[in-house]
Amino acid sequence: MEKDLKTGTTTVGLITNAGIVLAADMRASMGHLAYDEESQKLYKITNHIAVTNAGSVGDSLAIIRFLRGHAQLYEVERETKITPKALASYLANVLNANRYYPYSVQFIIGGINKKPELYELTPFGGVLERKKYAVSGSGTELAMTTLDQNYEVGITEEEGIALAIKAIEAGKKRDIYSGGKSVSVLVIDAQGARDLSESEVSKFIEKAKTPQKS
Repeated sequence: MEKDLKTGTTTVGLITNAGIVLAADMRASMGHLAYDEESQKLYKITNHIAVTNAGSVGDSLAIIRFLRGHAQLYEVERETKITPKALASYLANVLNANRYYPYSVQFIIGGINKKPELYELTPFGGVLERKKYAVSGSGTELAMTTLDQNYEVGITEEEGIALAIKAIEAGKKRDIYSGGKSVSVLVIDAQGARDLSESEVSKFIEKAKTPQKS
């Protein structure tokens, strides 16, 4: 039987004073193989909502299509943009309806609706609203420890990006299913959702490695 491609992964989302930062490692595995070191795990659903995915790649991509289609239909039918909470509720219903043959996935949904909103979704449709940060994947404990020790309410966007990268790097260092070429980062603020370039991420990583002068 062919083994599934999985993102056994480390992903995080955190709230800043300007919006949301989402980040993820870039490794996809197949059994004991590090199959892909440039895997995408951050997806824009609308210009103000995005998600991280962990688990089966096939299941995740199918759900991403559901979410994008539902968001477009919601806007046409109601003549207003879908909110992060409404999208989280829709995804919870999809996952719960398939709980006997569950999708092998775990999502973090982040977005802006007047203020930043952040949600974790379990494979069986549980919704957990997070007021500070959210973590998913096999590197959860490592990333969460980093966030527990360093996160502060009111963190700036730049500080949030640096901390999210630091949390992902912690997962990559010790979790064998997390890794990849670099770290993917997506920011959502008043200007919309945007991906950071590889060079932008590299600057944050290099800055973190540089000893700070006292």
